[in-house]
Amino acid sequence: MPTVLCYGDSNTHGTMPMTDRESGGRYPAERRWTEVLRRELGAGWNLIAEGLPGRTTVHDDPVEGAHKNGRRYLLPCLQSHRPLDMVALMLGTNDLKARFSLPVEDIADGVAVLLDIIAGAAAGPDGRAPRVLLVAPPPLGKLDMFAAMFTGGTEKSRLLGGLYAALAKRRGIAFLDAGSVIRSSDVDGIHFDADALEPLGRAVAENLRRMQG
Repeated sequence: MPTVLCYGDSNTHGTMPMTDRESGGRYPAERRWTEVLRRELGAGWNLIAEGLPGRTTVHDDPVEGAHKNGRRYLLPCLQSHRPLDMVALMLGTNDLKARFSLPVEDIADGVAVLLDIIAGAAAGPDGRAPRVLLVAPPPLGKLDMFAAMFTGGTEKSRLLGGLYAALAKRRGIAFLDAGSVIRSSDVDGIHFDADALEPLGRAVAENLRRMQG
């Protein structure tokens, strides 16, 4: 039974588009794209959904806390769930926040650091590295209450797909540009509307089945 870890941020957690900063609702378990993925893959697969709202690639968040750094928890997560056949990695949206002031290339470099951790964790079957599906998050949508927080982020977000694709090619790993199948909600510009969850789950499932052969 192949085991897959989905490692991401609020969109892997299942956070609903926010109408105010305090809402932060979560889709019911059966609606999340990771649950769509689980159904699409079927009973012969084991799925672990590991999404943390606000998670970055490799950066401590000076406002939300150091625990938002995706590098800090990745190795413990890999080792606690091993053996893992595959890891679906989708991060980078929170790196677009103005507080980090990151060139878009640095966001891709942060993803590369996470790929190095996965490659060296010996968390796959027989101590091998798990196979990786790198998923580029879709570009930001229409920003309203989060416009100041993500100042300059919209243009950067449109470049992530190409940079991630090039990174995946260099590393010889599978790649999915989520922006080719869904778009971010115009409710808050960051999270996914309910009608995006099915196509994203199906697209990830298609890629994982192809990787499994």
